[in-house]
Amino acid sequence: MPRLGVNIDHIANIRQARKAVEPDPIAAAVIAELAGAEGITVHLRQDRRHIQDRDVRLLRQVVHTGLNLEMAATGEMLSIALEYRPDMVTLVPESPDEVTTQGGLDVASQEQVIAEAITRLHGGGIRVSLFIDPDPVQVKASHRAGADCIEIHTGIFAVAADEGDRTREWERIRDAAKLAAKLKMRVHAGHDLTYRNVRRIVEIREIEELNIGHNIVARAALVGLERAVREMVELLR
Repeated sequence: MPRLGVNIDHIANIRQARKAVEPDPIAAAVIAELAGAEGITVHLRQDRRHIQDRDVRLLRQVVHTGLNLEMAATGEMLSIALEYRPDMVTLVPESPDEVTTQGGLDVASQEQVIAEAITRLHGGGIRVSLFIDPDPVQVKASHRAGADCIEIHTGIFAVAADEGDRTREWERIRDAAKLAAKLKMRVHAGHDLTYRNVRRIVEIREIEELNIGHNIVARAALVGLERAVREMVELLR
């Protein structure tokens, strides 16, 4: 079964809505790990709308499974990653106007820039994943750039209203995963996955990890974080 990585950005969203100290993402990470999560993901955005630098620093000290830091490939973010040394960095596209990440990183159009960022992170002993759409062009560009891993954007699959569209997008995800595995890259996936649609993605054997945040935190608001994480872990099994 794929590992579950829990994205705790939305815990920080609740905190930042009141500019308060609670709920603390650090406590959420501990609970998620105790409930069976095999990784913790946070996105340190340039506008610091939810996760803060302090969170990354403390998470690096308390997370025992694996800390995945999502970030844009900017000089500031690369310096922060090299200071805190997460287990993995996932480079993502970022726009100040977006509510959430809108799609995958266009590696093919900026391959040299991405390759230089990967080289810097590798120099600090950090593994690098690229968040990309399920497109063979982007998979191959990620490989050429030196990525250790790709994370396939599952958003179009997740929100598809028509079964035919959903199946076609699932096939694109499957084919991208198979290509990445053939190129000796590890394969993760995530975005808009829920308790209702995740089983289909679990069928793709090449996918080793799923990163899920919003739907787990939304359920946690009703049943508690520990139970919400345990229920998702059971689904992945």
